[in-house]
Amino acid sequence: MSLGRFLISRTLNMVLVLFVTIFITIAIVGPAMDTILKRSVEIEVKASILQSKEVIARFRDPKELENYIQLQVKNAIESLGLNEPWYSPRRLWTVIWRLISLDLGQSYYLRSFSGSESVKEIILEALPKTILLFTTATVLNSIIGILLGVAVARRSGLLIDKFTSTFAVVSTSFPLWWVGMIMIILFAYNFRIFPARATPLIPPTDPNYPLALLYHMILPLLTLVVIGFGSWTYVVRNLMIGILQEDYITVAMAKGTPERKILYGHALRSAAPPMITMIALSLSGSLGGAIITEAVFDWPGIGRLYWNAVSALDLPVIIGLTYITTVVFLISIFIADILYSVFDPRVKVG
Repeated sequence: MSLGRFLISRTLNMVLVLFVTIFITIAIVGPAMDTILKRSVEIEVKASILQSKEVIARFRDPKELENYIQLQVKNAIESLGLNEPWYSPRRLWTVIWRLISLDLGQSYYLRSFSGSESVKEIILEALPKTILLFTTATVLNSIIGILLGVAVARRSGLLIDKFTSTFAVVSTSFPLWWVGMIMIILFAYNFRIFPARATPLIPPTDPNYPLALLYHMILPLLTLVVIGFGSWTYVVRNLMIGILQEDYITVAMAKGTPERKILYGHALRSAAPPMITMIALSLSGSLGGAIITEAVFDWPGIGRLYWNAVSALDLPVIIGLTYITTVVFLISIFIADILYSVFDPRVKVG
């Protein structure tokens, strides 16, 4: 398969996955969303009529007024298309088109820092903070894991190898939230080095907000690195040990090729495709796992926003977050596929 056909195939798969994800999300929250929307319309229409003295003066019989209110509610529901079920083609296409055009609607309860009800603005306010925290953690974990994994692979079976493998197993065995709580107790309450809350106390409009945000990010970042780099080291170590036993590595050693060139020029390049996959999955998977991490540290990202939206049953925000995280996940997988084809020529030929 050529690279062009490979990328077209991946693009079509991404679009299919995106539509299936949107449909499943709408199917889960659709009935509840309809009930809430109809109730909201009924309350708004009733309040609007009862506040108008001119309209009320037109009715002497309370029953006539009630019938008028019900008629206006019915007309409002039909104008919004809520008289049709959520799975009707017209409503499904309307929702999908609005999501594709990033018209994510208005939030019921949550607001951005500026007070906006726009779901898009609320998400765009939180998304960069999540990307900043988890991208930095993934980059640090991959760099430390690759360097340490290569160094340990050269000393397979020695004490440092056993210590690193044991640390990898132990560090990944503990849940992140538990390690996070321990880090908060140690560094925030015992040593008083970092704040317990990762949300800066100053508003985002303050010129010092970026520096305050970076300072408050240190403790959750440190926790993510402590939990993450051990597994990276273990995986890279196993990959490198297998590659160093290949025939072409033995031939390179026999020719007197410097060890540094063999490790970083030949072996590490061969291990690049699975590492790229790990980086892509770590970045995309971290968005989904951000809920627990950000809830523990009170980091103002989409994980905490997700938590608040689910707690308040703010359905437009839930649908918008699901759509955005799915798009980010698919884009990261697409980029990984492109890099994979660059480092592994077999992808181009089938």
